[in-house]
Amino acid sequence: MRTRTTTATTGLVAALAALLVLAGCTAPGGSPRGAVSSGPSVPAPGGGSGYEGPRPQDQNLLAWTGDPNDAGHVTAQTAAGVGGRVTLVRIVLREEITWSNIWLGLAGLDPNAQLANCHLGVYDANGTLLAATPDISPQLMTAPIAKPFALAKPFTAPPGTYFIALLLNGTWATNALTLKSTGAGISVNAGLAPPKLRYSTVLTGQTSLPASVNLAEQSTSTIHTGWASQWYGIS
Repeated sequence: MRTRTTTATTGLVAALAALLVLAGCTAPGGSPRGAVSSGPSVPAPGGGSGYEGPRPQDQNLLAWTGDPNDAGHVTAQTAAGVGGRVTLVRIVLREEITWSNIWLGLAGLDPNAQLANCHLGVYDANGTLLAATPDISPQLMTAPIAKPFALAKPFTAPPGTYFIALLLNGTWATNALTLKSTGAGISVNAGLAPPKLRYSTVLTGQTSLPASVNLAEQSTSTIHTGWASQWYGIS
């Protein structure tokens, strides 16, 4: 009897030891302890926080039409070709902001220009004027840099589509007064049609920004002659 008890006890101890070895070699998730990892886990789509490129906030702006680092020179066309036309550049806001300034990249000056009735403004997706600047002609004669132009009255802009409007009037040398551009020419409108063109003009003979514009009348005829899409920022 004693021999049998000893044998049974020895077998039980061996079995328990084997179980403990197996338990000690297995991680809580079911993988063997000490196994070589195949690499970090991949987060679900949309759950990462990796680098996503330059953002307007990196330069103390609220939004922009594109990274100003990619903006090149733009010829300001002839006074006859651009003067009195309302040039529109579409911008899509992803969050609500208080819109106080429009930043324009002024690249070159014409010291002999005679400018008057020049304005920047903002239209909504229905073509309604939301805000505009006073005459910016004096600022277009100084400091060829990117600079803010204050709206006469800041406004709250919820997420949505907007159109930044530029109106130039006067006389200037075509290759002297120049602006900065993100995308030149007609390629900026690839896949688009009125009233959603990213870059267009409407109307002629304007000396101030009208209270509303018909976006269905967006035209690219002036753009086809080389009037390139301006760079804008918002603050």
